[in-house]
This record gives sequence, C-alpha cells and structure tokens, in this order.
Amino acid sequence: MRQTDGTRILVAQGGGPTAVINQSLVGVVLEARRHEGIARVYGARHGVRGIVNEDFVDLTQETSHNLELVAGTPASALGSTRDKPDLAYCQEIFKVLRAHGIGHFFYIGGNDSSDTVRIVADEARKAGYPLRSIHIPKTIDNDLVANDHTPGFPSAARFVAQAFAGANLDNAALPGVYVAVVMGRHAGFLTAASALGKKFPDDGPHLIYLPERVFEIERFLADVKAMHQRHGRCVIAVSEGIHDAAGKPIAAQLAKDLETDAHGNVQLSGSGALADLLCEEIKAKLGIKRVRGDTFGYVQRSFVGCVSDVDQREAREVGEKAVQYAMWGERDGSVAIKRTGFYSVDYELVPLEDVAGKTRVMDDAFIADNGTDVTDAFRLYLRPLLGSGMPDAYRLRPAPVPKVLRA
Repeated sequence: MRQTDGTRILVAQGGGPTAVINQSLVGVVLEARRHEGIARVYGARHGVRGIVNEDFVDLTQETSHNLELVAGTPASALGSTRDKPDLAYCQEIFKVLRAHGIGHFFYIGGNDSSDTVRIVADEARKAGYPLRSIHIPKTIDNDLVANDHTPGFPSAARFVAQAFAGANLDNAALPGVYVAVVMGRHAGFLTAASALGKKFPDDGPHLIYLPERVFEIERFLADVKAMHQRHGRCVIAVSEGIHDAAGKPIAAQLAKDLETDAHGNVQLSGSGALADLLCEEIKAKLGIKRVRGDTFGYVQRSFVGCVSDVDQREAREVGEKAVQYAMWGERDGSVAIKRTGFYSVDYELVPLEDVAGKTRVMDDAFIADNGTDVTDAFRLYLRPLLGSGMPDAYRLRPAPVPKVLRA
C-alpha cells in the first residue's frame, strides 16, 4: 500500500484512564489537522503495546463532530496499557515508528510514560532519525514534577470532594465511623481533596491520612477515639499509600495476601483490603459498633457527569500545545502547566529528563501540623481547579420544642 506523502503523526494513551484524557487526544488530532504538511494522524490502540504490535487506527478519517463527542467522554478512547517499557522495549517502539515514517510521536501519560518518550527520543537521536517526541501530561495522582497540576487530577478531585460531602451527610444522619480509601501511592493530593467537601466546622472528613506522613496504627486509633468522643461520629479519608516509618505499606502489614502489579508494586487499588482492615481495628480496639468502610477504587478516575470544566479546557490545551511545540519547536519535551495569577495558566515545554521517572508529593505547606488535615493554602490551591457548579449542602436551623414528659 502506498504511503501518503507528508508528515505522519502517532498518538497513544498510557496508564490509568481519566475523565479528560480524551480531550488531550482530540486536541492533538484537531490541532494537527490544521497544519499544512500533516498527511496522517494515527492512534495506537492500547498504548505502547499497540505500537510494538503495529495496532494503529487512522484518526485522520474521524469526523470533527465525533471527535468532539469522544473528547467529552471519560476513559481512554484508544485503550491503555500498564506496560513499563525498558530500553529493549523502547528500541522496538522506535523500529515501528521508523518503519511507518512517523515524524511526530505524542504520548499522553504520567511519569513512566514521560520516561518512555525520553528513551524513544534518545534512540531516534542516536540513529539520526528526524523524530519529534512530546510527552503530554496526565494523571489523577497529580504527581508530575514541573507542573502546577496535572490534567485528570481536578476532575478526580472534584469526585472525591463531592463523594465525601455525601458521605458526611450520611454519617451525620446515622452517626458512626466511616473510612474511605482514596487512590494515591506516593502523593496524597487526591485524598487531600476530600477536605473540599467540608462546609461547616464539624463536617467530615474529620481525619485525613496522607502518604507524605508516617502512619502509626496506635496514633490512628487515638485520633479516631478523640474525634468520635467530640462529634459522636467520625469520617476518615485515607490514602491507599499510607505506610510506616520504614516505608512499608500499611495494607501489606495488615493483609496476608496482596497482589503485585506489572511494576512490582503491591496492588493497593481495587481490593478494598485496607478499608476493611482499618475498620476491623477500630471495632476491635475501640469497641465502636457502627463502623463502615469504602474503597473508591477505579470509580474516581472516569466518573461520568463529575468533570471539572477547568480540567476539560486544560486537557484540550495541553494536546494542542504539544502539536504546536512539535511543529514549530526544535526540541523534544514534556508539556507542563504553570499557574499564573488567580486563576490562569500558561504552558511550557520542559526537558523530558526533568519529568521522566520522577514523583512529586504534596508540599509541606499544604499539610497541617497535626498531619491529619490540610491547610488553607491547599484549599486555595485546589478550589479553582474543581471548576464551576460545585454542589453545596445545607442544614436545618432547628428551633427546639420544649419537652413535656421528659422536662
């Protein structure tokens, strides 16, 4: 089959899906189609695995209308993968890119994805092949360095804030202890977002536990007991990545059997083990009867109808900026979001090595001194990212009626 003259682009999606990752995909496709000299825009199905398998689709043939519909749909339209390519894997990726005459390679993903882009770019450079490689940021964990925040995080944070607002109302109606485990292996941004669900001073979450601080089970139980005595109830937000002083995940300490993922990490998401085990500790050690636990798991990543409009806009723009940097720039890199003013952002192309394989965690200024709450600085940081139309909750202002029989 004869290849069409002109530059060919390949875009892929990697890692965990988000509510807005397709905005970045469509941003790439539509922006690329505006540029002269672009012959084809290909998409790789299921990330880097699709590249090595040459499993491509021609996105040039998609209508603009359908692309816009896909942009507003959560999860990864092309499919994703958890493969973590090493040098040999990346060399296979480069061989495929070269065979298909790809001139621009865009990979939407987190820090592992940026490392893949870095290695592929190095291989192209060593081979003298004219390939422009751009990493487009994406992760609900908000743990990419060089970024104020990362597309996907604001929408997931909006879900977490709203979910805890609802859980708090439920817990106030039927008092007890409620524990919810939120995604975040090393960075606690998403768990910290639970604080944005509070309206009144005695609202939950009353306790927030982040992986940036050492978790001690005895102190945890003392905190829960104190809050339960003070409020007659307690709502708790816990990051899946909480660990002891030695760095060992609490889930691994309390559970007997835990799976590991493709990266060799203990599987923390989706099992429900940590919430159940913490609830058992509370029941056994504190004697509180009404104790309930939830694990938000994968539902927080791509929840339909709970998307930040700010997140949608910025996810589209990082895709567009990636194409502009590729077409008009002279270097590879990772698109980074920089905050300017209150509230606006700008975009920069930062060196791949500044982002690749690195993990950002929450600033100390965002975490309260007691280690179980966030500061106003974090609330000010997050609030504009959640977007417009955040729902609110209200209370009755009861006027007590005097008792007659029990006066």
